[in-house]
Amino acid sequence: MSPTAQKYPLSMRILHWLRAAILLGTLLVGLLMVNLPDDATAKFETLYPNHKQFGVLALLLVLVQVALRLVFRGRLPGASIGLKAWENTLSKLAHKALYALMIIVPLMGYSMSSTFTQSDGVPFFFFGHLPELLPKNDGWFEIFQLLHRVLAYTLLGLIALHIAGALKHRFFDKNTDADVMKRML
Repeated sequence: MSPTAQKYPLSMRILHWLRAAILLGTLLVGLLMVNLPDDATAKFETLYPNHKQFGVLALLLVLVQVALRLVFRGRLPGASIGLKAWENTLSKLAHKALYALMIIVPLMGYSMSSTFTQSDGVPFFFFGHLPELLPKNDGWFEIFQLLHRVLAYTLLGLIALHIAGALKHRFFDKNTDADVMKRML
């Protein structure tokens, strides 16, 4: 592949869609659980643990994706010739922000869980619980909680922008070279 490659490598395309599904599911579970009353049994027994472990999984997948981007550097599709310069610039900025938030949001969630005095830790499927690297401190917990929430909503907004942009270029642009979605299919 060259910088004029038409598609991302298969491994990156599979990882993109897998990560997208896990990330959206994790965000939606997060929205659901924080809006449930505390006496809802599923909130703390099912939703919180699954939100935490799928958040860790999403973080690991984005780190693998970043590593693959480095491995395939120079062989990935370049800027789309069908997009205007401002659209390419906005796309690059949005992707950088998406990657940053896909790393920062789970780290804030982990920090939140680590510092909360009543937390039972962060489970990770059959591996058990992740080590808590931060000391218990409810003051810090409140800061991490605020950051996790605000940045998660920001991430959700950027995901919506990403999806809207891809759909616009695929279905509404007259120039078929603007269809960037075909590079991920």
